[in-house]
Amino acid sequence: MRVYQCEDSLEGVCTAIYRAYEDHAEHRDTWIRVDKELMLFGEYIPVETDLERAEKVMRTLRRRFGQKDYESLGLALTTPVPEKAQAVYQTVVYGLRAGPLPGHLLDHQTDQYVLQTFQLAKKAGREYGQLREFLRFRELDRGILYAENAPKCHVLPYVMVHFADRFPQEDFAIRDIGRELLGVHPAGGEWYLTDSEQLLLALRQAGYSAREMAYEELFRYFCHKIAIRERRNIGLQNQMMPKRFQKYTIEFAKNP
Repeated sequence: MRVYQCEDSLEGVCTAIYRAYEDHAEHRDTWIRVDKELMLFGEYIPVETDLERAEKVMRTLRRRFGQKDYESLGLALTTPVPEKAQAVYQTVVYGLRAGPLPGHLLDHQTDQYVLQTFQLAKKAGREYGQLREFLRFRELDRGILYAENAPKCHVLPYVMVHFADRFPQEDFAIRDIGRELLGVHPAGGEWYLTDSEQLLLALRQAGYSAREMAYEELFRYFCHKIAIRERRNIGLQNQMMPKRFQKYTIEFAKNP
């Protein structure tokens, strides 16, 4: 059994897929892992991320499976599940062999790996959709829009693409608290990810603008006034907006 160990990223997994095909590996007895867990009787092959090789694989995936399925494969890899790389790898192997029409790769759920990839992509896609709805930006005293949250899946790159399209002329930053990662978008420029402790500290220590504080107070007052106490349904509220998102939203904040 051959085991390719790679970086936990789309580029890392795509590099490992390239290596597996380059080595003419027997796919049924080949694994791709992004964790350090040992597998008995495995021949371990470390794989360093190669952006050129990864891009070749990504172009092939987009061409053969279509943009929608390509994005689903990427979303599956954002989940914190150790087996995700193997699921995506075997799904790619299946797709290249079976040749489904673009956009229909994940319809073939009789294959266990295709089904697993579909379920992982659905989980990450749900969280990505929730963040697009629940993320709350606050204006810092420097005029920068700042938001933070703690998603289970590493969907920050997808969230950045969405808001860069929505706010192309705004300076904004989004912090993934669990991963201590920051997405930064300079007005009119390209967004990027950074783990700069200095930048994270500067944003955490920055104060909010007077306009922001005034609007937050108005928004909380508005939410309070339109609420009908007799019709409060906390269970449904938590179902519509999970508690893990509520503590990062203005309308649920107890203090200004």
